[in-house]
Amino acid sequence: MSALHDALAQYVALRRALGTKLEESARTLEHFVEFLEHQGSEFITSELALRWAMEPQGVQRATWARRLGMVRRFAAWLITIDGRTVVPPHRLLAPRRIRNKPHIFTEQEISQLMAEAARLGSRTGLRALTYTTLIGLLTATGLRPGEALALDRSDVDLENGILSIRQTKFGKSRFVPVSDSTRVALQEYANQRDSLRPSSRTNAFLVSECGDRVHGCAARRTFAKLSCTIGLRTAVGSHRCGRGPRLQDFRHCFATRRLIEWYRAGVDVAREMSKLTTYLGHVEVAHTYWYLEAVPELLQLATDRLDAREPGGEK
Repeated sequence: MSALHDALAQYVALRRALGTKLEESARTLEHFVEFLEHQGSEFITSELALRWAMEPQGVQRATWARRLGMVRRFAAWLITIDGRTVVPPHRLLAPRRIRNKPHIFTEQEISQLMAEAARLGSRTGLRALTYTTLIGLLTATGLRPGEALALDRSDVDLENGILSIRQTKFGKSRFVPVSDSTRVALQEYANQRDSLRPSSRTNAFLVSECGDRVHGCAARRTFAKLSCTIGLRTAVGSHRCGRGPRLQDFRHCFATRRLIEWYRAGVDVAREMSKLTTYLGHVEVAHTYWYLEAVPELLQLATDRLDAREPGGEK
């Protein structure tokens, strides 16, 4: 094993000891170290880091920036051990701060995605079962995809219908109640999962065909392929699924539908918004208000409500 591989192993162990899971970063940085070795470099340089970060084609600039950010954090630690290390400048690949317009799924699209997920091939049938459950769970709860995949069996209270979301984005934890129909569906999944995989190698609630936790990259790739199948994405070549709806959009869909229901029912949305902010795990209520400007129908409903409160408007 090379000195760079040794250093990476130390870095990953240290970060995990401090409470960071670092699953995606560990795998990504392993590829980066292999790239450096292939280039014949014994240390990190900005030029090599930038070239590696921008290798993937047909992706958003934010993907390049995220890859380079992983390298920057590793390099910032490594420079204390190897003075030859160069830490890439902070804003070398700064992502453009433009949020993707959310895709609000129709009931038909969700049904089609669930049907395609149910047809996913696998030796045991667990793959199809897990992905239909994942899509259903995201639709019903608005969880971040990473939160759903990070659920352990002990986090899912199937008796009371409570999900424990622990140390997620921004270090926040919260309890998420689910409807009785969702609780029943999760119970059915757990029963079938344990029947198909009686001796799983993981504590994860959602289990892959191999008996491990489902990784985020695998979930995103599978969902992209499902989206291509039903026409929500356009395939680009044999290995690219183009751009289109993401797993994250189920969260946007959940929040948007809840807000639309409130406006149509005449609920005081301003008073209820803080509850939705807490439920979704947002740090600030402003992050929840973003949905008003991101979805035209919501913006129109909010405008109509405001107009009705103006002097001379309808009451």
